[in-house]
Amino acid sequence: MQKDPRLKQKIFEANIAVHREEAKYYEQLHPEVYSKKEQKRITTKLREVGQLIGNNKKNALDVGAGTGNLTGKLLQMGYHVTAIDISAEMCAILKKKYTSFIGNNLTVINSPIEDLTFNQNTFDLITSYSVLHHLPDYTVALQTLTGLLKKSGVIYIDHEASPFYWTNERSMIAAVIKGLYLHSNPIVNSLYFQVTGLRVPMIDYTFSDYWFKKEHALNHQNIEGVFKQSHFTYYKRIDYYQNATWTPNPLFYPYRLICKPEMSYWIAKK
Repeated sequence: MQKDPRLKQKIFEANIAVHREEAKYYEQLHPEVYSKKEQKRITTKLREVGQLIGNNKKNALDVGAGTGNLTGKLLQMGYHVTAIDISAEMCAILKKKYTSFIGNNLTVINSPIEDLTFNQNTFDLITSYSVLHHLPDYTVALQTLTGLLKKSGVIYIDHEASPFYWTNERSMIAAVIKGLYLHSNPIVNSLYFQVTGLRVPMIDYTFSDYWFKKEHALNHQNIEGVFKQSHFTYYKRIDYYQNATWTPNPLFYPYRLICKPEMSYWIAKK
């Protein structure tokens, strides 16, 4: 991983700027997160994860909580949630959406993950969704999080690019289908925005999504190494196919049939 402190600062600053700009549009901009199928999948996974936690007191930390994608689901499941995000604008929206929970089951903290000061062995569940690839040093951040998890607690990391996202398919037909599918998703969504009249800004994600690039992709071996070094009893990466459009993309089904999955989630138990 890149250790250049200037690059780390640039990634840090870019995430603040980008999420300030997109906060009020966030749930419209990202069908790969807020489509009905993806929302259903997330809810199902959170319930499965909850069953793995030993002596679950339902104390959860949602890192990079954004506008409350996972936070809201955890609250509905009866968790006390500490939601942390670097974006003040995202935190403000989250607070407004879940006002009735604040002071009871919800605490919202506007802070970088790197500045967390909780006691060790505090949380039954730690979640992150579409977060690691935004962080200046995701390995160090993950090491910090492992220390905050109770024994028999679980870390759930979702919506990160699978190694298959960046590798070439072995057959020509699979390579063609993959290229068409991944490139058609923005086109399908753009047409949807035009038809519905939704107006969203053009945003530069060059540095805010730094580790979502082929030339410096998220390293899943590093993630596994953190769990191994922290003596987790169980850890596994599961790859899955992503529905990334508001409306159906007819290429999704041949893509899923022929190609390897492009996204991943991790479940790790301490």
